[in-house]
Amino acid sequence: MALDVFLLYLAAWTAVAVSPGPAVMFVMSKAARHGTPGAVAGTVGIVSGHLVTFTAVALGLAALLAEYGGAMTAIRIGGAIYLMYLGVRMILSKPSQGATVDTSAPAAPSTRSILLQGLAVQLTNPKNLLFVLAFLPQFIRPAYPLFLQLSIMLVVTILVDAIVLLAYGHLAVRGARALKGSRFITWLERLFGAALIFFGIRLLMSRI
Repeated sequence: MALDVFLLYLAAWTAVAVSPGPAVMFVMSKAARHGTPGAVAGTVGIVSGHLVTFTAVALGLAALLAEYGGAMTAIRIGGAIYLMYLGVRMILSKPSQGATVDTSAPAAPSTRSILLQGLAVQLTNPKNLLFVLAFLPQFIRPAYPLFLQLSIMLVVTILVDAIVLLAYGHLAVRGARALKGSRFITWLERLFGAALIFFGIRLLMSRI
């Protein structure tokens, strides 16, 4: 992969990563409620979705799915419902210890559960698959091996997303600590829940 193409992809994906979306809201919500372990688990789940997505692109599965509108519609509806479900559950959940959140230790659900939720958030959003399918070819050069180029872009994508998501998660943890013992933390969690519902509704109403 040529250096100029690599730097261009790095800059382009960084711009994509810092834009708030369902993944950012998910990680921040888990960070606010479960502290750093929640942020890490959520981030691992989200970036694990990239491995699945890039594999699908490499095998041509993404293009095949894109040809079948019914399959993409089913994924879109399922992803929207899941985002709204997470948001509603977050709004209705009771704050730990009477609105006091322990940000130094994880609480239920387990770290594995948060990781799987993050993976589900990433994989049930067909926009991610279609975006990657349209985005990656712009940086592919025939003069270099395809597998090597996809591998480099996958590593860059995972690293950039991990750094950005953990940074957002750190801000949420700092905010939760500052509001520890205050009822504002409850409203902060509800705000994250409302954001997930908003992204779910937007995904449900979108035309792919």
